[in-house]
Amino acid sequence: MAVPKRRTSKARRDRRRASSYVLPRVTVMDCPECGEPKRPHRVCPHCGFYNKREVISVD
Repeated sequence: MAVPKRRTSKARRDRRRASSYVLPRVTVMDCPECGEPKRPHRVCPHCGFYNKREVISVD
């Protein structure tokens, strides 16, 4: 049975574990009404439009 010849350092162990904790990047698109950046499938916080309709009124 295979046995490690040397002890794995804390730095090497933590570096290996950290590769699985990478957070996914947030997708951002431009609003078709006002052109401001917004998250997809959400109401635009700048103009209040969603799916070419005004859902909320933004002052």
